[in-house]
Amino acid sequence: MQPAATEPPVQWWEIDLPINEPVTHYRFFIDSADGLWQYSAAGPTIYTPLDTTDFRILADYHTPDWLGTAVFYQIFPDRFANGDPTNDPQPHEYNYRGRGPVTYPWETPPDPDQPFPLVFYGGDLAGIGARLDHMAALGINALYLNPIFHALSNHKYDVADYDHVDPHFGGNEALVSLRNALDARGMRYILDIVPNHCGYWHPWFQSALNDANATETEFFTFNHHPNDYATWLGVWTLPKLNYKSHELRRRIYQDNQAVFRKWLRPPFSADGWRVDVANMLGRQGPTQIGLEISQGIRHAVKETQPDAYLMGENFFDATAQLQGNQWDGVMNYGGFTHPLWYWLSGFSQGAHGFPESLTSPQWPTAAMVETWRSRLATVPWVIALQQYNILDSHDTSRIRTIVKEKDALHRLAVAVLLSFPGVPGFYYGDEIGMVDLPDLGARGCMIWDEARWNKSLYEFHRRLIHLRRHSTALQRGGFQLLLVEPETVVYQRESRDDRVIVIAYRAEEPRQADAIPVGHGGIADGIRFVDVLSGDAFIVRGGSLWLPQISQGAIILRQADDDASI
Repeated sequence: MQPAATEPPVQWWEIDLPINEPVTHYRFFIDSADGLWQYSAAGPTIYTPLDTTDFRILADYHTPDWLGTAVFYQIFPDRFANGDPTNDPQPHEYNYRGRGPVTYPWETPPDPDQPFPLVFYGGDLAGIGARLDHMAALGINALYLNPIFHALSNHKYDVADYDHVDPHFGGNEALVSLRNALDARGMRYILDIVPNHCGYWHPWFQSALNDANATETEFFTFNHHPNDYATWLGVWTLPKLNYKSHELRRRIYQDNQAVFRKWLRPPFSADGWRVDVANMLGRQGPTQIGLEISQGIRHAVKETQPDAYLMGENFFDATAQLQGNQWDGVMNYGGFTHPLWYWLSGFSQGAHGFPESLTSPQWPTAAMVETWRSRLATVPWVIALQQYNILDSHDTSRIRTIVKEKDALHRLAVAVLLSFPGVPGFYYGDEIGMVDLPDLGARGCMIWDEARWNKSLYEFHRRLIHLRRHSTALQRGGFQLLLVEPETVVYQRESRDDRVIVIAYRAEEPRQADAIPVGHGGIADGIRFVDVLSGDAFIVRGGSLWLPQISQGAIILRQADDDASI
C-alpha cells in the first residue's frame, strides 16, 4: 500500500484491489514496533485470524437502494386498528377444536377459557390504511406486516391459503388499497410468509390426509399415514413442508405464479418478504437442503423484483446465510437485539422444551461489544448494512417490559437501534410506551387514545428517526468502537460527509464528568460536535471530548460544520 492523503490525525493509505471472483477476501498486515499484526474485520490480532473474519467485497451484488433510508414499523394486523367492523371474525364462521373465534371489544381482556389463537380484536388492512398518517408523522417509511394470508388463527402462521388475503383482513382488494395508500405517501411494505410449514386446514394437507396417493402427500413427511407426520416443533396444527418435493418447490417459488413471485407483482407489488423460521427451512433429520431452497427462493424473488428485500427470521447465528447468496438480512436477534437486552437487563438464555433459563444479573459491556463485533466480522459489510435490527417483536417481550419500564434505558435502546449498522425496525406501540399485558403479552391492542400516550417518548422516537433518515453516517457509514468501560460504550459512525458519536451509559448512578478519547477514531482537534437533543456543543481538544456528568441513557453527538444539519 502507498501513502495517500494526510489529514491529521489520519494518514490514509491506498492500493488498487483487483476484483476477479464473486467474493474477494482481504486483510491488512501492520508491521509495527511491537510486532507484526493482522487486521481483519475482527480487529487487530497478533495471531492469524480465521478467513471468515476477512473483509469481503461482493462483486456484482445488487443492494435494494431504498433500504438505506428505510425505517420499518412492524404491525400485528389483528391488534393494530379495526378499520372495518363488518369483517370481524364471528363464532359461527368456523370451528377450531370445538371452539369458534370471538372478536372482543378493543383492549378488553379475553375470556380466560378462550383458546389463544381464537382471540380476535378485529384489526385489519383497512385499519392500517386509516392510520398511515400516524406512522408517516413518526418518520416511518416502510411496514412489515405479520402474516395476512387466510388462516384460522389470529397470528396466521397456520396458513390455509397462500393465494388469498384473509377475508377478516379485507381480502385481496384491501391489500391493493393499502398498496395504493402507501404509494401516495412514498412508503413501502413487506409481507410475512411461512414456507417452512402450513396449517392443518390447508387444502394441500387435507388432500394428503385423505389420500396417501395424492400429489400433495409428498409435500409432507408421514411416519405413519395419516396421523403421524412431521410438524414444526411438535405443534400438530403446523405440518412441516418437505422440499424434497419438486412439485412443492414449483408452487412455492419456481413457477411464474408461485407464491413468492405472485405478491411481488402488481397489483399487490409488495417490496419484499420476511421469511418465517428461515433457519429451519429445508432441514429435517438427514435431509439438509436449506442452502438449495433458500438460494432457489432468492433467485425467484430477485428475478421477479430485483429491488425486493428478502429478510429471514433467525434467532441464532445466521452468518452462514448472510454471505450474499441467500437472505439480504435477518431479524438480527443474535447479532444486535439479544446482546443489547443482556447489557441492559441481565443475561438470560433458555431453550425449547426446558422450563428454566440460565441467568446472570449483570452482563459485561465487553461481552456485548465483542458479540456485536464477532457477528459484524463474519458477514460482508454490504450485508451488515441490510440486517433487520430490532428491539423486540411479536415473538418477544416488549422492550419497555424488558428494561422494567425504566424510561432512560428504553431511550438508550432506541438511540442504539437507530445508530447501529443495519436497517432499524420498530414494533407497533413501542413509540408510545406500550408494555406487555398479562393475557396478551406483546400482542396487545394498539392504544389510540392519545391521552394515554407517553408523548415525550413519542417525540424522542420522532426526532431520532428524523436524524436517521437524514444522516449518511447512520445509514451507510463505518462503525468504530471508541471506548468500552464497565458501564459505558462509545462508538462512531462515519461517512465521507457526516460523523456521529453515540455514548451509551447504563448505570443508575451518574457517570462523572470526564474526557472521552476520540483521536484514535481519526477525529481531529478543533472539530465541534453538537448534542442532537439538547443542542449543547463540544469541541475536541487533545484528542478527547470533555463531557459533563452523564445520567443513565444515551447521548448522540453529530459533527457540526457548514454542510451538516443538526
